[in-house]
Amino acid sequence: MIERSTEPQKHDRLAAFLRAYGLRAFPCDHWYDANLLIVDAEGTGVPTHLIYRPQAAATSSEAMEVLAAAAIDFSGSMNPLVGALPGELRFDLASEPPLQGLSALIVSETRDRRCGGGTVHARLCEVVVVLAIRRALASGTVNAGLLAGLAHHDLHASLVAMHEDPARRWQIKDLAAIAAMSRSRFIEAFKQTIGQPPAAYLTSWRLALGRVELRSGRSAKVAAALVGFGSAAAFSRAYLRQYGYPPSHECRHV
Repeated sequence: MIERSTEPQKHDRLAAFLRAYGLRAFPCDHWYDANLLIVDAEGTGVPTHLIYRPQAAATSSEAMEVLAAAAIDFSGSMNPLVGALPGELRFDLASEPPLQGLSALIVSETRDRRCGGGTVHARLCEVVVVLAIRRALASGTVNAGLLAGLAHHDLHASLVAMHEDPARRWQIKDLAAIAAMSRSRFIEAFKQTIGQPPAAYLTSWRLALGRVELRSGRSAKVAAALVGFGSAAAFSRAYLRQYGYPPSHECRHV
């Protein structure tokens, strides 16, 4: 007899954001232009802490040596996840072995300047940022908003479903079933945790993705269809309410 695994289904909470907004790391000649820093705060010459500031370049007056730095582009304010993250993620590498090992590799690539080092440095920095965000989700330190929803034991499954398939005609009962909740409990928990009702959140996610499509050169009509709006007119009205300007404004910035 074959026994079925009773482990709960795992959902990739970051995949939709990485796919929609990309994640790129660039070298920095000066640490104050970077928002990812690997530092020595103890004067040992080895990495002791990792600092990632999702929304701005790093600034610090602390007595520490910057061993490696990078500018991380995760689409800034266009990316809802960036806005949901704390202003600073700081890790003591002694208690984070995976980040410690990767940080040591990044410092080595920075110091030695070997062939292909720029590419290796960039890819390692991107991996470090994904691990840092993953750690932030696991810590559950944020009590409300998108990050809290992604960290929620039950709600995260419904959020991932919306993120992965925004064009689907989602019904509350379907999302509640994915979260293994009753309809009323799901609505209450979602609003309390995320800060807005499920339908409002889905609309804001669709508009955020629509903004990316517009920036890529697609028309409002095509963008509307791709993200789940019934018509370009409905998309344009919702877009104007959300951002304060029509979709054509984005098209002029392509």
